[in-house]
Amino acid sequence: MRSADGRPVSPSAVTTGRDVRLAQLILTIFGLYARAEHNWLSVAAVVRLMADLGVDGQAVRSAVSRLKRRGVLDSVRHDGAAGYVLADSTVELLAEGDVRIFQRGRAVPADGWLMVVFSVPESEREKRHELRASLTRLGFGTAAPGVWIAPGNLATETRHTLERRGLATYVDIFTGDYYAFGDLRSKIRTWWDLDELAGLYADFLRVHRPLRERVTATTPLDAFTAYVPMLTEWRRLPYRDPGLPLALLPPGWNGVTAEALFHELNAALSAAAREHAIAVIHR
Repeated sequence: MRSADGRPVSPSAVTTGRDVRLAQLILTIFGLYARAEHNWLSVAAVVRLMADLGVDGQAVRSAVSRLKRRGVLDSVRHDGAAGYVLADSTVELLAEGDVRIFQRGRAVPADGWLMVVFSVPESEREKRHELRASLTRLGFGTAAPGVWIAPGNLATETRHTLERRGLATYVDIFTGDYYAFGDLRSKIRTWWDLDELAGLYADFLRVHRPLRERVTATTPLDAFTAYVPMLTEWRRLPYRDPGLPLALLPPGWNGVTAEALFHELNAALSAAAREHAIAVIHR
């Protein structure tokens, strides 16, 4: 079996959609609740919290082991209890994610544009793959082969991310305005898949809008079982959508409605969800 870029993949490295989903839920739990616990959670606590989300213990242990093999978590015992800490690189990634997920600002036309051009020797093809993955995660669109573009307000985050990942030597970064030729709104549609983004936002709204009617009467357990999956689904979207200027997006862009719903549910559910999680962690 081969990956999307043609590299051989070991059968043991192939994961299913369910595997990915479990890993995402576990990372959400660590991101929300481990950092206040010295970045450590016991295996038992993770199993109990995931059980509240309807996942059996063996599946949780297997998913945690995969995260360890990927370098996302490290195994550490505290007071005789088996558990895991967030790897240093994961702590940095989560800190960056906090800003993107909870404090993202939308670009305006005056921010201009950020352009990244990279060249990677054939002997270091894995760096080319890593660069593409990093830029995609930052929300860049593709203007031409080897030319990636994003709103100018992402310049600092992009520089820090590429430096942290050891990719800066392959990259040139430019900022500036779109000068000519053509209609910029039309260009945006060729650089980003707006139909796909709109579909992802529509899915989020369809699944999570009903929560709005139930949040006033929710228990801590109910808040937890609603909040963790909601946040897990949401946190990928600010990376797929870099916060393009509204003036360049289709009228009535549903990303605005989805973001407003996320912040409303975050404010209504996060405290009660934390109350439940901390009680389980210290049980």
